[in-house]
Amino acid sequence: MSSQSYVRKNFSLAWPLALNALLMQSMLMIDTLLVSPLGEVPLAAMGIATTIIAFILGIQMALANGTQLVLSRAVGSGVQSSLSKAFWAGLSINLAVALIFWSLLTFFEQPLIQALTDNLALYSEISHYLDISKHLVIFTALTQVIIALFNGLGRTKVPFKGYLIELPINALLSYLLIHGFSTFEGLGVQGAALGSVIAITFRLFYLALCVHYDSTISLSLHAQKSELVANIRKHFIEIFPVAANVTMLSIGATIYQLLYSQLNINAYVAITLVMPWLRAGTQFITAWAHSSAITISQAIGSKKMDDLTKNVDTSIDVAVGISIVCAFLFGGLSLAINDIYPDLDSSTYQALAVIAPLYIFLPIVRGYNTVHGHVLRALGKTTDVFKINFTGQWIISIPLCALIIFGLDGSIFWAFAIQPFEEVVKAFPFRHLARKSLREFDSQKAKSLMYD
Repeated sequence: MSSQSYVRKNFSLAWPLALNALLMQSMLMIDTLLVSPLGEVPLAAMGIATTIIAFILGIQMALANGTQLVLSRAVGSGVQSSLSKAFWAGLSINLAVALIFWSLLTFFEQPLIQALTDNLALYSEISHYLDISKHLVIFTALTQVIIALFNGLGRTKVPFKGYLIELPINALLSYLLIHGFSTFEGLGVQGAALGSVIAITFRLFYLALCVHYDSTISLSLHAQKSELVANIRKHFIEIFPVAANVTMLSIGATIYQLLYSQLNINAYVAITLVMPWLRAGTQFITAWAHSSAITISQAIGSKKMDDLTKNVDTSIDVAVGISIVCAFLFGGLSLAINDIYPDLDSSTYQALAVIAPLYIFLPIVRGYNTVHGHVLRALGKTTDVFKINFTGQWIISIPLCALIIFGLDGSIFWAFAIQPFEEVVKAFPFRHLARKSLREFDSQKAKSLMYD
């Protein structure tokens, strides 16, 4: 495959993935917007409850992303039995994890809520939301593995269409269920949860129909129980570090926010305003990294690895290019942010100006690391990626950030500078491991990644 064909194929995979991620974020924003007229208590309750649910869903999506690599290799191999075993193994693992979290939310809901807030007015609102939204983890287990199947097949537009179906249904139902209609009295925050559950049910039904009516997909199993158990075990060993990595980074991001909350209020507000833009603006970089991992995994499965190093280099070059474009867009954001958020305190605007060079530079080095991490996972180095991220974030950067804020009483610039510093710290180990892994990767290592 020529570099031009490789880039074209990856972009065709990447843009639906990026839009999927943006649509997922927009659903939470829509629910927040719809609940906001109810007042501070329902809004705060939903904020706390969705944080819990989003954390669980993040782990499930990480498990599905790991399964996606296994499915992509199976697609590359062209062996239908490998594809079906990978699918059912991934579904079994994700569903088992979903049931564990569902049980925890069912039996330990009250202690969890009490640990998160001491505001008695929020207890019942959070509990009512979780009583319904906890069912999302079951539906997500099913939908995410089916999405991983279509992504592994290189058909990322199918899940994208599913989100296009879910989003308007979610928005309309949530509005009606939150605020009521005709003689029906609105359910408040419970309506937002119920709207999300009903909407994801429609998406699951759509995805299931796509699998059922696709003649190229055969998920029937013809294997012994012991073989399936062994396959699930190997599958779990590979994808567990992916979920652990996402969980660790998610908790780390929360720790950063807690540390930043110890700065003055204007500095904290400035960082809070910037973070959603950083998450949204880097989605296409992440999508490109995902599509690269899919294509590389398919090549490994098909044993067509002559262009492996060249394609990895192309992936890195394009990721850096996208990151530079993203940095320019953030530069534009820094110039327009006063107009986007008018009527803020002058000290907040000053804090935003101080950290502007940092959040403009951050996507460049983060994009470089993101594509390396996904490529390394495709090469079977999931545990090594976890170790690099853990060392860079938890051993070096978070303690340093705490030292700057608590020990040195540092300014917002030096506190926020730790995030790009963390990425710089991780960049060399990622590059070194990628070069080493590519040099050593051969048909034997490719074979060891296949479970059959």
